[in-house]
Amino acid sequence: MLTRTERLPRATTGVAGLDDILDGGLARNRLYLLEGSPGTGKTTIALQYLLEGAKLGEAGIYVSLAETERELREGAASHGWTLDKEIEVFELVPPESVLDSDQHQSLLYSSDLELGETTQRIFEAIERVKPKRVVIDSLSEIRLLAQSSLRYRRQILALKHYFAQNHSTVMMLDDLTTENVDRAVHSIAHGVIHLDQIAPLYGGERRRLRIVKCRGQAFRGGYHDFTIAEGGVEVFPRLVAAEHRQGFADQVVASGIAELDQLLGGGIALGSSTLVLGPAGTGKSLLGLHYASAAVARGERAALFVFDEELGLLFSRAKGFGIDLEAMRDGGKLFVEQMDAAELSPGEFSHRVRRCVDRENIKTVIIDSLNGYQASMPEEQYLILHLHELLQYLNRQGASTFLTVAQHGMVGDMKQTIDVTYLADTVIVLRYFEALGRVRRAISVIKKRTGAHEDTIREYRIGNGGITMGEPLQEFQGVLRGVPTYVGKKPPLMGKPT
Repeated sequence: MLTRTERLPRATTGVAGLDDILDGGLARNRLYLLEGSPGTGKTTIALQYLLEGAKLGEAGIYVSLAETERELREGAASHGWTLDKEIEVFELVPPESVLDSDQHQSLLYSSDLELGETTQRIFEAIERVKPKRVVIDSLSEIRLLAQSSLRYRRQILALKHYFAQNHSTVMMLDDLTTENVDRAVHSIAHGVIHLDQIAPLYGGERRRLRIVKCRGQAFRGGYHDFTIAEGGVEVFPRLVAAEHRQGFADQVVASGIAELDQLLGGGIALGSSTLVLGPAGTGKSLLGLHYASAAVARGERAALFVFDEELGLLFSRAKGFGIDLEAMRDGGKLFVEQMDAAELSPGEFSHRVRRCVDRENIKTVIIDSLNGYQASMPEEQYLILHLHELLQYLNRQGASTFLTVAQHGMVGDMKQTIDVTYLADTVIVLRYFEALGRVRRAISVIKKRTGAHEDTIREYRIGNGGITMGEPLQEFQGVLRGVPTYVGKKPPLMGKPT
């Protein structure tokens, strides 16, 4: 691997996330292959690459063997782009002799003439424009004209040497549509970027890319999610928590509920993750909102990422508990984002959380809930890896993270679709239980890595002021099973909620 002093000059691609993955962009004066099936975003990335060069005053040319110039310009206009004088679109239409059936050759293969003429016209355009950046779209057409693997490989080698002599950085597009896809260009190209498009059973398409190879420069391996929207392609580099570390002082995060802090041995450690488990209606979201409200009261900033609830309803419901989320948001102290699991990839979600935490110096993060997060990625084993990196990153930034998980069932044995209890530093369990003819709620802490905590079970209730807690339920057994047995003299139960 090259050291920083030997680092090759870079040509930025115009896609910030891709530049980050490539350690600054594409090495200059090299040939690259951008491959993927139709609809994966090759043309969009190629146009962003040329437009980035135009901003830097570098001449660029788009050699099109598949699309007309009008189609390309209309596609650019849909993103709000104008291909100015720094970018030339060179449309390679078939020569008239190919279109005229009376002019077909009988003694020579027509492909000999077509490929040679196509290459010559490309060279003439390069000589005229003298571009620093070149896009050739697409290799499928050249592969069809070559008709054999040997001629195809020789033609690509000839193009590579020609562009190297002219000091051009070249991006060749391949739509992988021919019956037998020749991988010869993989060995010839300096770097290969592969684009994928996945269609889930429900929801929008998921797109991802991978750097297959890139000679002489560092890059972040693996798959990276990306989206195509108005304005171009946005790439979300795979989060690697080990690359991000920030020092912070040891502190304890209070909830604003004295009994809850006692149950937690004084509070939650700063830079740790807390998982709140419980069935529907036990107040998991409300517990997270108490921590957000307490953070704002301390003069800090908090972030709330909501998967399961519409924001208007959430604001209204929280206000009924005395927590004015809307006022916190309008005051710039609380950042709230509505997540659509059907349209969101895990990579994009991690990117949005990271961007918010970095830009706004967030110290309290609430993710409500992991059930919605799981819906964005049904493959559970990969979800856990995504979540592990995200929690590690947030911990290293000194942010306290609260995650909720809705369990199936109401009383008795509780089940959950995903077990992430081993990832969290603290686990809080909420339960319903029956006592004296009423359905009540109980809270307990079953795990805390960062210090001691009470091993008791406390009753709590939800009222106009949010969550209030009672004394430990020391004269009951079986509370967590839902049907406790009274073994004392006087039940230490709370009164009716106000």
